[in-house]
Amino acid sequence: MIQLDSTTHRHLHVHGTSPVHSVAAEAKLAGLFLFVIAVAVTPRTWVPVFVVDAVLVAATVRCARLRPGLMMRRLAAVTPFVAFAIALPFLGDGATTDLGPLTLSIDGVWATWNILAKATLGATASIIVTATTPIPDLLGGLSRLRAPATIIGIIGFMFRYLDLIVEELGRMRRSMVSRGYDPRWLWQARPIASSAGTLFVRTYERGERVHDAMAARGYTGTMPELGSPRAERADWLVALAPACIAIVALAVVGLR
Repeated sequence: MIQLDSTTHRHLHVHGTSPVHSVAAEAKLAGLFLFVIAVAVTPRTWVPVFVVDAVLVAATVRCARLRPGLMMRRLAAVTPFVAFAIALPFLGDGATTDLGPLTLSIDGVWATWNILAKATLGATASIIVTATTPIPDLLGGLSRLRAPATIIGIIGFMFRYLDLIVEELGRMRRSMVSRGYDPRWLWQARPIASSAGTLFVRTYERGERVHDAMAARGYTGTMPELGSPRAERADWLVALAPACIAIVALAVVGLR
């Protein structure tokens, strides 16, 4: 596993002592996976199931003591899906319905609901896990869930160096501004493209130097695992409870 210091991506993890924070990482990841699968396979017309899922997510957010403002800011990541979904009622075929001066496709409305509900529920559940679990613990949980070591290594290095690359880009931007370059129009953005190419070359070279340094120290493809706590029976019960309730709700509605 990749060893990360305590400050790496500290903006993702929200320190706390809630019951959700104390659950082991591998149990949270397994519960998240099952919950997202249950949401994904729910037919779009089964609104009661989505209501149950939303209640579960809201209860977990409250139990984790995460601020609503924090959740809303991080949910901005689903904005592209929202923008796409809003256009569907105007583009769909088949039967239509009138909403004031607008004519909407019924199938498009259901498609919009399907995308918004599933994207919001899945993203919120993922935010809960990342906000209550440090990145090193998440990587340790993936390792204990027998995820491929190569994938874990890639994820670890990505989180380790993403902040560094962003800071490098910021320094390049400040250097350009200090030399009088402050573009305001699209056709003035050519130096930005050149800077992106330079940043890519620097990143590639840095990666080679880091790999050579690790190989010189005996790196064989895996890193020693940190001492993150392992899941116990109580952790599995707590982490899998929302997913199990979502699956039961899906089964109950499906058997009607």
